[in-house]
Amino acid sequence: MTRIYLDHAATTPLRPEAREAMLRGFDLWANPSSPHADGRKARAALEDARERVKAALNWSQGELIFTSGASEAAAIALGRAKGGRRMVSAVEHDSVLRTAPDATVLPVGPDGALDLEVLDRELKGADRPVVAVQIINSETGNQQDFCEIADRVDEVGGISIIDASQAAGKYRFRYYSSMVIVSAHKFGGPIGIGALLVHDYGLLEPTGGHERGYRRGTENLPGALAMAAALEAGGEPYIPWGPHELMEQFGAEVRAVGGTWFDDRIDVPTGFIYAIAMPGLSGKAQLMRFDLQGISVSQGSACSSGSLHSSHVLKAMGVPDEEAERTIRVSLGWNTTREDVERFCESWLKMAREGAERAA
Repeated sequence: MTRIYLDHAATTPLRPEAREAMLRGFDLWANPSSPHADGRKARAALEDARERVKAALNWSQGELIFTSGASEAAAIALGRAKGGRRMVSAVEHDSVLRTAPDATVLPVGPDGALDLEVLDRELKGADRPVVAVQIINSETGNQQDFCEIADRVDEVGGISIIDASQAAGKYRFRYYSSMVIVSAHKFGGPIGIGALLVHDYGLLEPTGGHERGYRRGTENLPGALAMAAALEAGGEPYIPWGPHELMEQFGAEVRAVGGTWFDDRIDVPTGFIYAIAMPGLSGKAQLMRFDLQGISVSQGSACSSGSLHSSHVLKAMGVPDEEAERTIRVSLGWNTTREDVERFCESWLKMAREGAERAA
């Protein structure tokens, strides 16, 4: 039985183009900071990858710091931004919340959208606030109005940090923000490489070392080349229409059997991350049964799915614990097929109906 992978929000399979680029990068084994000919050759390849990533992400007017991934990018942005009070939304990824444990937590509504009235109130009188918001939520797929948020932060002279981990390489955004967090393994690149896009280096306190003095540690050249190749191999739409169309049709069947289709609740759905609650069966039980059927899904962020606590994202949206515990996340990716989605939908409905029969 061929396995079906529907956990792309956690990590995506490596694109063939990215794999080939990595292999070429392994031949450029010299340290890009070394002054000799081998080092200069590696440096030239690294700078070429930097410009290609910037071009693919519409960041031609800003700077790019290669990192080990989104978590490090967030740590640099929140930890070294030359600003005052930190603010984060209540539905941010765990890595962001842990990076700024003393930050002011901004609430969201039942639709998952940031409460802009509260944001305005917190921004008022703040001395150069630093505000971090995820564009696309990694558990529900809700899309924030990041342009509006960045504009409001900019109006008070603050620093806006946009976490684009689930958006970059999937949507061709124009990022109106001070800084943008990017992770390659979310769009078909390798694990271990990401970037912090910075409008101006002057926004950050330098630390010395590599990447113009804003990051310690030798650059991951094979990863940078693979990241650029993965972005260039992508395109729009990121998800073919067939799988997306089937999932939208599936929503009606979920409602018909008493399940919860969270796209009905959230502000702006994205079409490749879905939260679904099944009646009468816990998320953990669903995961085990799907896994036995050869289907990989999750209960939310891979960084917190091992926790015994309910999802902080669903809790912030006011979802009751009992419903949150019955919720799974299904996320599509660049290689998801219509057949993959059909098999998942059939399995979910069969599981839900069997549960209803037992309950009756």
